[in-house]
Amino acid sequence: MHDKIVPGPFDTGERHDFREAVCIHTDKIYDQCRDKDCLTDLRVYLTPYGQELVNKSINVKIRKAEIIWVYSDIEAVPFNRGYYSVDLKYFFKITLDVFTGVGKPCKVEGLASFDKKVILFGSEGNAKVFSSSYRSGGIDPQDWQKTNMPKAIIEVVEPIALASKVVEPGDKCCCCCEETDLSAVPADICGIFEDSLVFGGDDKRVLVTIGVFSIVKLERSVQLLIPSYDFCVPCKECVTATDENPCDLFERIEFPVDEFFPPAAFDGDTPSCGCGKDD
Repeated sequence: MHDKIVPGPFDTGERHDFREAVCIHTDKIYDQCRDKDCLTDLRVYLTPYGQELVNKSINVKIRKAEIIWVYSDIEAVPFNRGYYSVDLKYFFKITLDVFTGVGKPCKVEGLASFDKKVILFGSEGNAKVFSSSYRSGGIDPQDWQKTNMPKAIIEVVEPIALASKVVEPGDKCCCCCEETDLSAVPADICGIFEDSLVFGGDDKRVLVTIGVFSIVKLERSVQLLIPSYDFCVPCKECVTATDENPCDLFERIEFPVDEFFPPAAFDGDTPSCGCGKDD
């Protein structure tokens, strides 16, 4: 096609806004989905000290939940070309207030996990991709066989702590019958806690309910032709520390009005037709 744009400077008057067309290498999103998961009765695995407090507790409340890491694995869906299943394993750090009597509660931390699977379109690619980036540890057999697979990107906001409860040993209403395999928890995850975690035994169990908002994407590296204005040259000068009068520096700081009077919704803010609300 003679009218197809190719990399290089624009020499026609019709495209005087742009300087040239450039070819870039970037990641293109082929498919994505969003989820609003209410995870009920997740078991919290505690350290020996935390488990001892829970065994003597009269009440336990969840203070906060934090996302530690999300491990993902991609496999092609059989008989459905271009689609892939993304297996996700979430690890959460749970902070609890344990009440053992009258007085201030004790803060303990534990681990909770959750598994889910989504299916997304990731297109097809037969070319194996390699780069010159250094990788410590050498070749991973699992990786070199999958260099033509799409890449999974998981975005998660901090979970919302909703509820917690303590279940006595042998409680028939407890649905968490399966014990977590210690070998299934990566050492890096366990290393976040001050002591080893208790994964078995006839102890009281803490179950929590948390809300999680997430977006899962499948991306592939592609080459795109885009219009270019110019190079991005920084205009702002770097501010260095000086020995000037600290009060002079303070005088240049604007009064933080919003800290005293939180802004209301702007007049022009209106809900969008898609991403802003659930379908």
